[in-house]
Amino acid sequence: MTSNAGSARWASLARASLAPARAFQASARTPLLQVLKTAAAAVIAWIVCSLIAPGQPPVFGAIAAIIVVQPSVNQSFSRAVERSIGVIVGVVVAYLVALVFGAPSWLILAAIVISLLIGWALRFPQSSTVQIPISAMLVLSIGANTPGYAVERIIETIIGAVLGVIVNWLIVPPVAIRPAHEAVAALGREVAETLDGLAVVLSSPTDEKYRVQLLVEGRLLRPMQAKAQAAIDTALESLKFNPRRNTHRQVLTTDAELLTMLGIVVTRVLGMARALNDHFDEALHEEPLATAIAEEIRRAAHDLRLVMVNAALPVGEAETLADEVPALTSPLQAVVPDPSHWILIGSLLEDLRRVREEIVGASDEAR
Repeated sequence: MTSNAGSARWASLARASLAPARAFQASARTPLLQVLKTAAAAVIAWIVCSLIAPGQPPVFGAIAAIIVVQPSVNQSFSRAVERSIGVIVGVVVAYLVALVFGAPSWLILAAIVISLLIGWALRFPQSSTVQIPISAMLVLSIGANTPGYAVERIIETIIGAVLGVIVNWLIVPPVAIRPAHEAVAALGREVAETLDGLAVVLSSPTDEKYRVQLLVEGRLLRPMQAKAQAAIDTALESLKFNPRRNTHRQVLTTDAELLTMLGIVVTRVLGMARALNDHFDEALHEEPLATAIAEEIRRAAHDLRLVMVNAALPVGEAETLADEVPALTSPLQAVVPDPSHWILIGSLLEDLRRVREEIVGASDEAR
């Protein structure tokens, strides 16, 4: 017993001592392929730059290659342009300040300040703005007594940046299709489950806890929608200049269209959840029209899952839905409700009308 207690104490101390280090760790590890591509680009840039401009260690070329290798080819291309512009402007600044002021001891500090102000005035991105003073400082401190140093560093940087883009393009970066696909699927499943919950409230007795939980779950659809949109944007970014873009573009286009449809449905589902929460009474499930609306909402949830199945999105009931046909066959014919329910019924009918339009439209496109 004492031995186990001692081991637990030491384990607790070890975890506590590692806590500061964990604060600096990323939530996800960088893919190994990305690390290997970066290393390969740096090595190739070092070798090529050494052959073209021997004498000085090709530090600028290796740094450019390391910085340029990004998760997507489009990001690599953008970073290559930013890096090259930053180096060129920095070298020009160093040359001009040296030409005007000579070589006093404070010149490097002045060049740093001037470089940062130039980057700010020209609205350069952060990577280029930072690169300008770094290049100017290195040129003034290291290359002050070396003829041709500035020009060689510009050529070296451009070579390293180009090689970084080429390596990242040849060793094909992954496309971020799966996270987008899963995010849209998760949103669709949650919307369908929320619709089923609304149907339960309208058709059977429920307690306040169930209705509040349903409203909370409905409000959580917005963060899920934002997450899915971010995943779609990331996937689009990963396809730019990617050799495999044609293979995956249709899947991503379908997911983006579904997300647009789901965004409209989410708005209407939230409206129904709020209306039910604000205007609910215990006699609502006895209202004939409320029961009819509940049945239509169940059909909408069914057809939404069917749309997802037709789009190859995973749903919990895919096996039972695979051979079924849409259940939303005709619009609901409304009758005059009880006077105490007409505001709620009218609100639900309008939201249900829009939900039906979106889902039926998506079903027709799928066919």
